[in-house]
Amino acid sequence: MSGKDSLNTLSTLDVNGNSYEYYSLPKAAKELGNIDKLPASMKVLLENLLRNEDGDTVTRDDLSAMADWLKERKIDREIQYRPARVLMQDFTGVPGIVDLAAMRDAVSNAGQNPDLINPLSPVDLVIDHSVMVDKYASPQAFKENVRIEMERNKERYEFLRWGQKAFENFRVVPPGTGICHQVNLEYLGKSVWTKEENGKTFAYPDTLVGTDSHTTMINALGVLGWGVGGIEAEAAMLGQPVSMLIPEVVGFRMTGKLNEGVTATDLVLTVTQMLREKGVVGKFVEFYGPGLDNLPLADRATISNMSPEYGATCGFFPVDEETINYMRLSGRDEETLALVEAYCKEQGLWRTNDNEPEFTDTLELDLSEVRASLAGPKRPQDRVNMEQLGSNFDLILETNGKANEKDKSVPVKGQDFELSHGDVVIAAITSCTNTSNPSVLMAAGLLAKKAVEKGLIRQPWVKSSFAPGSKVVTDYLAKAGLTPYLDELGFHLVGYGCTTCIGNSGPLDDEISDAINEGDLTVSSVLSGNRNFEGRVHPDVKANWLASPPLVVAYALAGTTRTDLSKDPLGKDKDGNDVMLKDIWPSSSEIAEAVKTVDNEMFRKEYGEVFKGDEEWRSIKVAEGKTYDWQDDSTYVKNPPFFDDINEPLADPSDIEDANVLAVFADSITTDHISPAGSIKPDSPAGHYLQENGVEVKDFNSFGSRRGNHEVMMRGTFGNIRIKNQMLDDVEGGFTKYIPTGEQMSIYDAAMKYIENDTPLVVLAGKEYGTGSSRDWAAKGTRLLGVKAVIAESYERIHRSNLIGMGVLPLQFEDGQGVEAHGLTGDETISVKGLNKDLKPGQMLDVVAKGKDGKEVKFQAKCRIDTSNEMKYYKSGGILHYVLRQMLESK
Repeated sequence: MSGKDSLNTLSTLDVNGNSYEYYSLPKAAKELGNIDKLPASMKVLLENLLRNEDGDTVTRDDLSAMADWLKERKIDREIQYRPARVLMQDFTGVPGIVDLAAMRDAVSNAGQNPDLINPLSPVDLVIDHSVMVDKYASPQAFKENVRIEMERNKERYEFLRWGQKAFENFRVVPPGTGICHQVNLEYLGKSVWTKEENGKTFAYPDTLVGTDSHTTMINALGVLGWGVGGIEAEAAMLGQPVSMLIPEVVGFRMTGKLNEGVTATDLVLTVTQMLREKGVVGKFVEFYGPGLDNLPLADRATISNMSPEYGATCGFFPVDEETINYMRLSGRDEETLALVEAYCKEQGLWRTNDNEPEFTDTLELDLSEVRASLAGPKRPQDRVNMEQLGSNFDLILETNGKANEKDKSVPVKGQDFELSHGDVVIAAITSCTNTSNPSVLMAAGLLAKKAVEKGLIRQPWVKSSFAPGSKVVTDYLAKAGLTPYLDELGFHLVGYGCTTCIGNSGPLDDEISDAINEGDLTVSSVLSGNRNFEGRVHPDVKANWLASPPLVVAYALAGTTRTDLSKDPLGKDKDGNDVMLKDIWPSSSEIAEAVKTVDNEMFRKEYGEVFKGDEEWRSIKVAEGKTYDWQDDSTYVKNPPFFDDINEPLADPSDIEDANVLAVFADSITTDHISPAGSIKPDSPAGHYLQENGVEVKDFNSFGSRRGNHEVMMRGTFGNIRIKNQMLDDVEGGFTKYIPTGEQMSIYDAAMKYIENDTPLVVLAGKEYGTGSSRDWAAKGTRLLGVKAVIAESYERIHRSNLIGMGVLPLQFEDGQGVEAHGLTGDETISVKGLNKDLKPGQMLDVVAKGKDGKEVKFQAKCRIDTSNEMKYYKSGGILHYVLRQMLESK
C-alpha cells in the first residue's frame, strides 16, 4: 500500500477474530466533510485514492475534489485510479500477452533482464471466445465443437500455456469452463479484496478493469469495474494507473416488482432503452431504491452486464443483503462473507432504503411497467414490444425497398420447405448476459418441457444452440430434469463460451445459405445476447433480435419473427389444435420452484479445479524460456512491430502535413465495423494472406482467434462487410478510393500504397465513433494502416482511449460541425497545425482541408486527449511505449 495517508485514516477492523488493516472513509470525512450522501461507486473511488495517496499521482487535492463532488455533482478533474486486478478473455487476452512477450524481447534486446516485464496486478485470463457452433442439435455437438476448437487453436493455446508458466501473477482458466464475466461473477469476484503486505492483511474494495466491455457485469456484486482497451489493461498490469476524469453519476431508482411472465431480459432491454435516451455515455450509473429488494442478484448482473449497450462506464449495485446471499449460494467461504458485510457497513458502502445517495441526475422505473420485449434489428437499445415485432419487421422491409416482397418465398434445395423474409435461421441461448441468470434459463427449460409435451417441434430451417456461461448451468438444468426437453427441441449443449453473440455462430447449412443469398432474403436470428450490430452474428443474417432465453425457444418453434406471439399460434399440438405462447409459458411460481434446485455444492464442484483444465489442455506442450520462441511460419502468433523503435530517441509531436483521407464514415461506426471480427472471407486481404502462407480456407478459423497475428488483423481492419465508406457510392465493405489514381480498392491495399509513398492518413467520421466492445485491434489496426489522426463528431469512451494508447490522435469537430457541414468529400488533403511538444489536453487545433482545385476549407477541431496522463502516452507514441521507456530508463 502506498499510504501517505495525510488524513490519518489507517485503521484496524476485527472480523470474527481476524484482523484487517483498512483506510477509513468515516475518518476521512472528519477532514473532508460529510460524505454520507456520496453514491457508493464514488465512495469506492475515494477509498482507492485514499489508499494510494502518494503526493504525486494522488494528492490531498484529489481527495478534497472527491468530497466536493456533492456540491458540484460534476468536477472537471483528472484522477489516477488503481484497480485491484485485471480480467481478460482470450480474443483480447492473446494480443495482450503477445505484447508483453514482445516487450520482453525489447527489454532483452536492450541488454536488460526480461523479468522486468511481469504483471504487477493479479491477472486472470478466461478462454471463452474461441468455441464456434460448428455442430449443433446433436448429443455429440459439445464434444465435437471442443475437439475442433482445440485443433484450430493449438498454436494460441501453446502460447497461453507458455505465458501461464513464464509470467508471474497470471492465471489462465482453460477452454470449456465458462464465460469470463460469469466466472468472474460466480467465482473470481470477492466484493472486498485482501492483500498481504509486511505481515499485515489489508482489506479494500474489489475493483478491476477488463479487456471486454462487459466486464461491467461484476458491478452487480458491488465490484467497481469496466472495460478498457487491451492496451490500457496491459498498462494497468504493469503498474500504471488508469487515468480518468471524476465521473458524473446518474442514479436509476427502481420501485415495485416485475409482473408475472416478465423476465430480467425484458427489464434490461427496457433499462437500456431508457438510459440511451437519457444519455449516459462516459458516466457511472448507480441503481438504488426499494425495487432492488425485489431484484435477485442474477437480475442485477443482467442489467450491469449491458452497461456498454446503454453507454455508461458502469452500472453499479451497492453491496446489500442480497449480495451476501448470492455469494453464499455461489460457494464463497463464510470468512469472506463476514468480511464483506463488516467492511461495507463500517465504510458506509452497505445499501439501505432509508439512506438514498445524491446524484448528478436521476431517472425512475416502476418494475411493474416492464413488458415482454425484444431489441433489434441491429442495435441493442432499439426495444420492441413482443406483440409489435411482426409489424416492425414489415416496416423494415418497406424501409429497405422490399415492401412488395412480403409474400416472397424461396425453395430450399433438397428440402420440403421454403424460406421467407423474417424467418428465424438462428436461435441461440448464449451470452453471459442471460446465461448467468437461473430464472431465465429455468424458464427456457420449462417452456421447452411444456412445448415437447404438447408435441411442438423446432422448425427445420432454424439452427438452434445452447452455450451456457458456466458448467453450473448444465448442472442445475440437469438436476431440475429440464435438459432432455431442451435437447428434444435442438438446444443441445454446443460449448461453454460466447458463441453466437460474438459472431461464432458457425456456418448455416449450405442449402439455407444458398436460398437466403439467391432470394436476397432478410432473415432473422434470435439470441439471448447483448450485441446485434450489422454483420456481427452471421454474414447472411441482416436482422438480429435480442430476447430472453424462453423467447429464443419460442421463436425457434414459430420459425419466424413476422408474427405476434401474443395472438398468433406457435404451432399445433398432437391433436391438431393451436398452441399459444401463453399455453406453455411457465408461471413465476414454477420458475421459482425450479430455481430452488441451484445450490452452492454445484459451484464448489465446478470451481474446485477451475485452472486445471481437461486432459487435452494439460497435455499441451509448454515452451521453456523467459522470452517466447516466435515461430516464423505461425499464422496465429507473430512478434508485432510496435516496439521496433524503442531504442531510438523520442521525437516531439509534429504537424500532420498533406494527409490523404483513408475513409469517411457516417454516425455510429462501431468497433465491430473497425476491428476484424467473425469469419475470414477467402477473397479478402486477410484471406489472401492466409492462403499465401499455406492455410486452407477450411482452416481459416476466425479473426478473433488470429488476434495474435498483426499481419492478419491489419488486413481486416475496416473490413466489415456492412461498413460504408462515404467516399464510394453504394458500396458496402472495406473499400476506399485511392486518391492519387481514383481507383477503388481495399482499404488495406490503399493504406499500403500510401505507406510506401510516406503519405500520412486521416479518417473522418460522424457521431459516436467507436461504439461497442473494447476492441484493441480497432486502434492497433488503425495505427498499422498509417492513420495519424481521426476527426469525428464524437467518440465512445473506450475507443478514444485506445487510439491514444496506440499513438493515434483523436480530434473532434466543434459542435454542430462535421464532414457534411464543411462540405468534405474525402478527396481533400488534410493538414493539422499546432502539434508540438507544448500540446495540451483539450487544445483547439487548426485543420486545413485542401481540395483538388486548390480551394481550402479551414476549421478548428478539439484535441480529445483529455488528461495529462493521456498526453504523456500520446507523446511517447502510445501507452505501452511510455511504460517500456520508463522501465528501461529506471534501470
